[in-house]
Amino acid sequence: MLNGKVALLTGSVGGIGYASAEALAEAGCNIVLNGIEEEEKGVHCADVLSKKYGVESIYVRADLRKIHEIQDLVGRSNEQFGSVDVVVNNAVVRHFALTEDFSAEDWDDAMSVNLSAAFHIIRLSLPGMKSSGWGRIVNIASVLGTFAMRERVDYVTSKTGLIGLTRAVALETLEFDITCNAVCPGAVLTPASDERIRKLMVAEDLDRAAATKKFLADRQPAGRFVEQASIAKVVSFLCMPFSQDITGVSLPVDAGWSVGR
Repeated sequence: MLNGKVALLTGSVGGIGYASAEALAEAGCNIVLNGIEEEEKGVHCADVLSKKYGVESIYVRADLRKIHEIQDLVGRSNEQFGSVDVVVNNAVVRHFALTEDFSAEDWDDAMSVNLSAAFHIIRLSLPGMKSSGWGRIVNIASVLGTFAMRERVDYVTSKTGLIGLTRAVALETLEFDITCNAVCPGAVLTPASDERIRKLMVAEDLDRAAATKKFLADRQPAGRFVEQASIAKVVSFLCMPFSQDITGVSLPVDAGWSVGR
């Protein structure tokens, strides 16, 4: 249903970003992958998508902390495909510390990647979307954009800001068949969460199942991580033509975390 559309996804060489790229490629989108991984790895991931789904896929290495590299990312996407129809802002960095211990460098790092980069990519993509009269923007926020946790001040703040950005852009694009929505995942098994589970295993002499259960105990009442593929399918759904009347929403995909609080 998205045959010939072009999807640009940040932070998409692995994890939720790559799963979302797969879902959009399966729906017919040509794909622009982005990350800071070496060219060889990114190109390989793009080639896998192309061969598996019969679409055109490229990799553009860009550090989203740098505005000129963001401009190059969008510029190269337009140069290759003529337009960007779908944007998925997924790139993220995470730091862990109490507010008074949080370094200025880590704060600026998180705001640059998690929030400012999304704004700039949307800003640079909107003229083309408005010109064609169609576009879909999905910001990967978090349940921590709607409530807080200790030692996550950068993540909570940037994801809350991302939800605000979503609402503002949605309101400004109503007459152009452009939608802007946020998907708010719960706990997903990432390298960061895996590391914390491993530390629990060592510190409290737990096996992996017990450590995982303890890690999730104050998070998701379902007692399991959210699957990346589940999030990707929601992203794809929000990008479909029939989703034109869903805009400005923040959709939890959190295995009951937000309702169980």
